[in-house]
Amino acid sequence: MRTFDLITAESLFVKDLRVVRWEQYGLDRDMPFQAMWYSVPPGSESPVDQHPELELSIVVAGTAHVLVGGVVHEVTTGDAFLLGSTEAHVVQNRSADELLTVFSAYWMPLEAEGSEPAPSEEADRPVEATAAVQ
Repeated sequence: MRTFDLITAESLFVKDLRVVRWEQYGLDRDMPFQAMWYSVPPGSESPVDQHPELELSIVVAGTAHVLVGGVVHEVTTGDAFLLGSTEAHVVQNRSADELLTVFSAYWMPLEAEGSEPAPSEEADRPVEATAAVQ
């Protein structure tokens, strides 16, 4: 087992956001995705971001307001959001005093890697689960 410490990890800053990318742990060949934590200070937001990777994010602390396609989605601690490939987004922390911390895993869609997409399991999923993912 390995543990990863957000507090002592090497970080970089994008605007006033603290970003901790997992590349520093040398896991590139061991995991099928990349990962990072990022922290958004109270009253701040990320720059507009758009990338070819899919990104699954879990709010670790605080409440994220995620702006996508002109719509704001509120995502609270313990909840997650999935950003589609090439979907422009901004993550806002509207709190006056609480730090927003998010863990994200991201990967290239299978189609972008030149692989065949995985067979659809949508027909096997309950309707509620399918609707929740969208």
